[in-house]
Amino acid sequence: MRKKILFVLLLTLSASLAFGQFTLGPKIGYTTSKLSTELEDIHSSIKEDFDFGLFMRIGRKVHLQPEIIWTSKGAHLERTENSNLKAINQEINLKTIDIPLHLGFRLVNFGVGNIRFLFGPNASIVVDKTVSIQEKEEYINPIKTADIEDLIWAVNVGGGIDLFMFTIDVKAQFGINDIVEQADNIDFHAKTNLFIVSLGWKIF
Repeated sequence: MRKKILFVLLLTLSASLAFGQFTLGPKIGYTTSKLSTELEDIHSSIKEDFDFGLFMRIGRKVHLQPEIIWTSKGAHLERTENSNLKAINQEINLKTIDIPLHLGFRLVNFGVGNIRFLFGPNASIVVDKTVSIQEKEEYINPIKTADIEDLIWAVNVGGGIDLFMFTIDVKAQFGINDIVEQADNIDFHAKTNLFIVSLGWKIF
């Protein structure tokens, strides 16, 4: 998998250098994530974290922006105990390598910068996953690490501002496939949803 990622990045770099419209740089970001489920009695709280990685941009008014980002995501799932069901209180934490591919459009050019719209698919490769366990009789722990998918697909939608050598992206990420489809005969159909604000530095 690492060799394939490196090959794609090198191929993109070679092609973009040939066309002469290429930007490369590091970026850091702030993320909030939660899980959405089809169960009305399951509540998901927001998890906050940071991410970092590299971005490329190929083109000007219309451009491609592939990235490779190390990020954390997850959520706290909770269900209160009632007469029919035991309580659930589990926290899911994931470390992923995200590979988004954004298609961007420059909307406004104001000389020292511009305003952009962007959207595109996002693949998250899960490299580490943990699920907390409640050691109390009134709780059940349906979700195990084996129930969590190793590859998460999503779509990003957002916008950005370029100012001198800096670039700011603000985007929402909506999960496509279930990160947890079923666990302990409970149909979670849980999907990831993220809000991401990132700052990049165009060093090339």
